[in-house]
Amino acid sequence: MKVATSSRNPDVLVAPSGGRATRMVRTSSGEQIASHIRRMIFEGELRPGMRVPQDAIARDLGVSRIPVREALIVLEREGWVTIEMHRGAFIDALDAQAVQDHYELFGLIYGFAARRALSRSSPDLAERLADIQRRFARERDPAQMQALSIAFHGAIVEVAASPRINVALRAMSALVPGNFFAEVPDAAEVEKRGLAAIVRAMAGRDGDKAAAEYARMMRRVGDKVVRLFKDRGLFESAAITA
Repeated sequence: MKVATSSRNPDVLVAPSGGRATRMVRTSSGEQIASHIRRMIFEGELRPGMRVPQDAIARDLGVSRIPVREALIVLEREGWVTIEMHRGAFIDALDAQAVQDHYELFGLIYGFAARRALSRSSPDLAERLADIQRRFARERDPAQMQALSIAFHGAIVEVAASPRINVALRAMSALVPGNFFAEVPDAAEVEKRGLAAIVRAMAGRDGDKAAAEYARMMRRVGDKVVRLFKDRGLFESAAITA
């Protein structure tokens, strides 16, 4: 999984769906390895309770164990693994509520960004968003949908011009590796409706409405991700600890 960045600040995450961007900007090897391990969890190669095979991952990726350990520290902070002294790192069982909370937080952050963007009085923002939304509504290719989604959220973050929003977004990891709209059934329809509602609120300069629509859209997206993870068995516990 590669993280997307805003056009204003190439170090800032702007894609709640967590899809692949066309380029990687100033991303450390530890972050790339963390993405690789998330993909292994998502694909079922690493199951809850399993020890993370650090030596094998380092060998497969052609790196030392140092960036692998850095990645595990990131993943422990995000709740993906637990590091036990002298024993290693073990995959944690994911929790449906944690997944829902993750997307609720995205809704709150982007809703705040929408309010802040409106306060900046950017004359062309509503038109830019409407153009992206119309293109998204017509698009059928998941990769192009991903790019348009990133552009939409990135435009709001760019105009909001808040370093604190950028910091909050950088602290949020992507839960679904790969192309979000290809992986998550019905997510595209949720976002089509959500973006249209956000555009209407932004055009009417109603920040509270825009924030409410963001929260609603992200909550529904979170529901779709929960269903996907349940179907993949990612919420199942395991007793494997060796």
